[in-house]
Amino acid sequence: MDPVHANAVTLAAELDWFERVLEARIALHFEQPAAVADIHDLTPPDLTGDPSEYAAVVHEQAMGFDERLLLMLALVPHIRPQVLDLLYVRNRNLDRGFTEFGGWKGKSHGGFLPTCETAAFLIAGEDLRARFEVMKLFEEDHYFRTRDMLRVEHADGEEPFFSGALRLTVEALHRLTSGDRRKPDYGVAFPAKRITTRLEWDDLVVAHEVQDEIGAINAWIRHGPALLDEWGLAKSIKPGYRSLFYGPPGTGKTLTATLIGKQAAADVYRIDLSMVVSKYIGETEKNLANVFDQAQNRHWILFFDEADALFGKRTETSSSNDRHANQEVSYLLQRVEDFPGVVILATNLKANIDEAFARRFQSLVYFPMPDADQRLRLWKGMVEGGCRLADDVDLAMLAQDHELSGGAIANVIRHAALCALRTDRDAIAQADLLQGIRKELIKDGWTA
Repeated sequence: MDPVHANAVTLAAELDWFERVLEARIALHFEQPAAVADIHDLTPPDLTGDPSEYAAVVHEQAMGFDERLLLMLALVPHIRPQVLDLLYVRNRNLDRGFTEFGGWKGKSHGGFLPTCETAAFLIAGEDLRARFEVMKLFEEDHYFRTRDMLRVEHADGEEPFFSGALRLTVEALHRLTSGDRRKPDYGVAFPAKRITTRLEWDDLVVAHEVQDEIGAINAWIRHGPALLDEWGLAKSIKPGYRSLFYGPPGTGKTLTATLIGKQAAADVYRIDLSMVVSKYIGETEKNLANVFDQAQNRHWILFFDEADALFGKRTETSSSNDRHANQEVSYLLQRVEDFPGVVILATNLKANIDEAFARRFQSLVYFPMPDADQRLRLWKGMVEGGCRLADDVDLAMLAQDHELSGGAIANVIRHAALCALRTDRDAIAQADLLQGIRKELIKDGWTA
């Protein structure tokens, strides 16, 4: 069956059940005639043999009555928002809505949007013990959080917990409706972009010392859980692996991080610092928390390029701005240290990174400029596979005479190829490559 059709059929029945539960809860709350004496007497639809993704999610987590009701409460505003209009009833004595119904008002959505208070009312009613049980559905280790299905967002940390907005994640919404298992969308709510590469380990030209460090990271990804559990090291060391890549631009830091993820079949997300760092107090921490919260229980590698912009040295607190900047660094340090996955920071200058971070890294990997032999391997590797070279091209001479990083060599080849195409030539000449080298040297501040 088509995934969209399968979900639609299943959710139609689930919506009918949800509406009956909501109507019964309101009737019982106001002591009016109700179809049942307890909402739990309204049995949810049987999903045995159901081919939909919604049914798959329910079966995967062995969801009970309360979990299914909560999941539907978060889903209803997206698929049948008018169902929650029943909760707009007003308290005539106070000329306002009923506090126990919860809810919040969106900026453009005209319907009722649920909060945790809404969930507590729907599931527990006025039963205080049952209300406390509802709180367990929002705990950090519940599968609603570990599987990144539901989130609770609070506008103000001083307000009651149940006032938090109940949100269905975008990934869960797509799976429960269209059946798609999508990656997170890059944007303000998720300031990170997944990076991939078509290259392989053979294309990476780095020193042997770097290869050894990379091997240690790969070994942790493969054997980390066994070390913590089977070897009994969970009491001594924290989960996760933190590494600092440092060295001149273009020496392979980003490619290495991407290849590590490729080998481990793990998504690598590069954090967009322009969308994370904010001049407003608390916003940087909030933006970064969005990334860490979504990555917390997923097999992701987080890659912070130009990390000194976020993880720079703390300063003497001579002003409120200094104190705020130091608080940001401390917060970032804590989130990185608590993250159970792999975090890789990259910077051109190790000296710019706060020492408190450096002490907590499992590895510091220096990516030096390639030597002449490595540069020759880079030149040859980048032109193989169909790139046409004129007879006068001497790659060995270029590698010997010009100290360039792998990224700079790629720029030179791109420039040379465009020069050949612009002049209707079918091969790159030595002069094209030398001109490209001069441009790279000028960019680095050298006089050509």
